[in-house]
Amino acid sequence: MNARDILIKPIVTEKSTALMAEGKYTFKVPLNANKYQIRDAVEEIFNVKVAAVSTMRVEGKKKRMGRFEGKRSDWKKAIVTLKEGETIELFEGV
Repeated sequence: MNARDILIKPIVTEKSTALMAEGKYTFKVPLNANKYQIRDAVEEIFNVKVAAVSTMRVEGKKKRMGRFEGKRSDWKKAIVTLKEGETIELFEGV
């Protein structure tokens, strides 16, 4: 897999913005991506050193449209902790 295929998009919420002060950045990643692939992708794209990677599988919500019921897709979230002094410029000013 290409590094750009591993990191689908950054997750920018109030909680993830508060984690940025601690050097933790949140990304949406494919379900089959593992921690080593995520670490290598972040280091390659942003030129930073990663200290740790935490992943969690998020189950899709059930949704209804009238009498029809469906389900959103499951997805995976990765919280990447950078080493001391490292930052990602993409998130500066958020």
